[in-house]
Amino acid sequence: MDLSFSEADQQFREEVRDFLDAHLTEDLRRAAQRTTTVFADKDVAMRWQQILVEKGWAVPQWPVEYGGTGWTITQKFIFSEECAKAGAPGLIPLGLRMLAPVLFRYGTDEQKSYYLPRMLAGEDYWCQGYSEPGAGSDLSSLRCRAVKDGDDYIVNGTKIWTTHAQFADHIFCLVRTDDTVKPQAGITFLLIDMATPGVKVEPIITMANDHEVNQVFFDDVRVPQANRVGPENEGWTAAKYLLEFERGGGSAAAGLKVAAANLRKTATEQLVDGEPLITQPGFARRLNAIDIRVASLEFTEKAGLARLAAGGSPGPESSLMKNTSVELQQAVAELMLEAANYYAMPHANKISMNAYNDPWVGPEFAETVTPRYLNSRAASVFGGSKEVQKNIVAKVVLGL
Repeated sequence: MDLSFSEADQQFREEVRDFLDAHLTEDLRRAAQRTTTVFADKDVAMRWQQILVEKGWAVPQWPVEYGGTGWTITQKFIFSEECAKAGAPGLIPLGLRMLAPVLFRYGTDEQKSYYLPRMLAGEDYWCQGYSEPGAGSDLSSLRCRAVKDGDDYIVNGTKIWTTHAQFADHIFCLVRTDDTVKPQAGITFLLIDMATPGVKVEPIITMANDHEVNQVFFDDVRVPQANRVGPENEGWTAAKYLLEFERGGGSAAAGLKVAAANLRKTATEQLVDGEPLITQPGFARRLNAIDIRVASLEFTEKAGLARLAAGGSPGPESSLMKNTSVELQQAVAELMLEAANYYAMPHANKISMNAYNDPWVGPEFAETVTPRYLNSRAASVFGGSKEVQKNIVAKVVLGL
């Protein structure tokens, strides 16, 4: 695997930088900077997606025939790195990076020709119906049921922790279609229009005071069988494939490098007893450890990009990348909280997200420190808990 930067790569990097300078507006940068949740605000993300769509750069990971760029592994890495450095808002991955790979592999021609262009254009906004009360990391225990009725399924049950369901017009959903076989063998993957009668969304407000997640209820919801992805009772295969992209199909290291650099700058400027915080040995040691682990994660992600470029998937190593990126994200959040000191006490999330205009008391960086720290705690659980990821690595990667 050769990931050295050629002269052509350096020229491409300059092209990306010029594009970002010209099209990434200050209000988009500021909105991304103030984001405290996993995903950017819908309006912000969709504005940036439209700009990238017009350039043809929205979905580098897609096949060229569906709108992909045809970039090399190195170009994809450069693009992710430069977007992170420039402070671009992240695109919402639920459709573009999670559902789309499933449709490429398991979807019908009709599903691909209908959903993919709408997803890319922003006409459809997706959410993920996986976790349930009592079936989160133990996803095979799900009980949301679908029963055949003519050409349709009738769906009853509930999904929980559903990110951005309050914005979504579609949900990709795992449902129980057979309970006479082992749990994994009786699950089906369905695409559901959220406007269908019987679908109800209830908000969940987190301890960070944000509305990011929801509970979704299905009460006799009629779904055409044509909306099934893959064969009936074989949805577990598609679900696992999707989770590989959720856990490790991206480039977390680029964003973490920027976050660690910002943390180092902050620690250089913040004074404790008249001395910069970075001069405290304990703080400096933990920050240096973060830099080392981010570099290690970056090499692991490059290997994953190489597999994708060769037509593969992120593989079970995505569980290792997920755990590592989460641990680093939380470590950065903890040190930022420490750097903010008593200015972390005011909880600014409602001020930031609701555009309250009174001036912030304290350094600007501290405005979002507390809600980001609180939100980061959930990362150990969503996408499969840390313990589940360790079991996957032990069994599939290490062969234990």
